[in-house]
Amino acid sequence: MDRIFLRGMRFMACHGVLPHEREIPQPFEVDVELGLSLRAAGESDALGNTVNYAKVYHTVSSIMNGAPKQLIEALAEGIADDLLRDFVSLRWVRVTVHKPAAPIDGMFSDVGVTILRRRKKTGC
Repeated sequence: MDRIFLRGMRFMACHGVLPHEREIPQPFEVDVELGLSLRAAGESDALGNTVNYAKVYHTVSSIMNGAPKQLIEALAEGIADDLLRDFVSLRWVRVTVHKPAAPIDGMFSDVGVTILRRRKKTGC
């Protein structure tokens, strides 16, 4: 399976369990990996045969800059759902949401979640 990825998409957003996290923007980083066939795009050199990276960024941005969520798990799930909805050629998506400034009493470089979601098969 071929893959497209966007790594290190950065956002300042208000997500978290604590009240101040939903009021004061904090840094988040998102990585997505998209599973699909890229053969037609490679053979045709036509944007219509692949996924537009700018539109992928816009989909991710709309979740990250949207209504506050308590959990980064919910952010990842929303991103995965919207990507699978918006891009019918995708067979699966892997989404990682990083929250490097999570309110944890201790030293760490990153906190995050990664989920993998596959397109549900339809039909008979």
